[in-house]
Amino acid sequence: MTSLLLIIIYLAFISLGLPDSLLGSAWPVMYPDLNAAVSWAGGISMIISAGTIVSSLASDRLTRRLGTGRVTAISVCMTAVALFGFSTSHSFWILCLWAIPYGLGAGSVDAALNNFVALHYPARHMSWLHCMWGVGASVGPVIMGWAITGGLKWNGGYMIISAIQIALTAVLFFTLPLWKKAKSPYENMKPVIQPQSDSDSKEKSSAHSQASPASNKPLSLGQILKRRGIKEVLICFCCYSALESTTGMWAASYCTLWRGISAETAAQWASLFYLGITIGRFFCGFITLKVNDRNMIRLGQIVAAVGIICVFLPGSNMLLLAGLILIGCGCAPIYPSIIHETPANFGPELSQAIIGIQMAFAYTGSCLMPPLFGLIAQYISVSLFPAFLVIFLILMVIMAERLHIRVRS
Repeated sequence: MTSLLLIIIYLAFISLGLPDSLLGSAWPVMYPDLNAAVSWAGGISMIISAGTIVSSLASDRLTRRLGTGRVTAISVCMTAVALFGFSTSHSFWILCLWAIPYGLGAGSVDAALNNFVALHYPARHMSWLHCMWGVGASVGPVIMGWAITGGLKWNGGYMIISAIQIALTAVLFFTLPLWKKAKSPYENMKPVIQPQSDSDSKEKSSAHSQASPASNKPLSLGQILKRRGIKEVLICFCCYSALESTTGMWAASYCTLWRGISAETAAQWASLFYLGITIGRFFCGFITLKVNDRNMIRLGQIVAAVGIICVFLPGSNMLLLAGLILIGCGCAPIYPSIIHETPANFGPELSQAIIGIQMAFAYTGSCLMPPLFGLIAQYISVSLFPAFLVIFLILMVIMAERLHIRVRS
């Protein structure tokens, strides 16, 4: 039963990735049909991100009330319905309306599944599951491209992905009893006790009693932010997402506008960044058998730093290509490892709430930082691309080390 549930979770992670890259791959043929401007894709993306942030913040309350299985099934169903709405839309403003349930469905399931895996499975599964997200994100554009070239248009591409999500929704509802049978290694463990003052101790004791599974009462955002290490992990998450999303969005432009590489070649090279993340997470699953979460984060930061240096150095374009791949490989272990160590850092009774907030900060970073660099590239110079990445990498390293000092000392 446990193996069957794990397979279902793997499928759910693939389904999470399937829609994420559809808009970007389909937009060149979508915007003429919708009589929209090229730049309007950013509006749809912002609505989806806003919905994802809201549902991530609400994931703790939803999961406590409904359970991970129901939250996953309902969220995938919402996404399936939204994708079906996309497939039948012929107006930009209708797409904006469908983007609301699209985003709301994505945030809760992401936070709920990440917390469930962090509580119930070893670190290797967290890496492999996020690798499956990469598989889904890679397959989505392939399905969309097949639909467009096969005469089904972009509407058909969205319809196919919607059908896949509907089928997964049926499987999720059918297998709901499996989620209740899963056992967590944290169930028989006492909450993590951190050295603190008497006042901190009273606050933590109160927080623990309010957040315990028995009371089923979630903490407020203000209460959670008072916990030691919370601000550090949230800033760390925001910086990671800023680094990953900025690299993904602007690597091709940097290669073309600053290094003089053709647009076609630059697009292919930029895609290798995501390939580095996906393959890196596959191999990181094996490395976690010998290396703990804290050192996996450090390893990823070191590899990312080497990659940024390669991008920064002038000379051979092959060094630039290697740098983009290394940045992707460096990003691979950071996100899954930060999530997986959350129950150990803050206690399993708070992990769902904290992971939900981490997701919200991650989406905030990926939503705001790429447009910020776009302004820098437009009004100053795109050559600042590696320097922009270095700033977030350094801040991420500082926050990660401060986090581990505060929760483990």
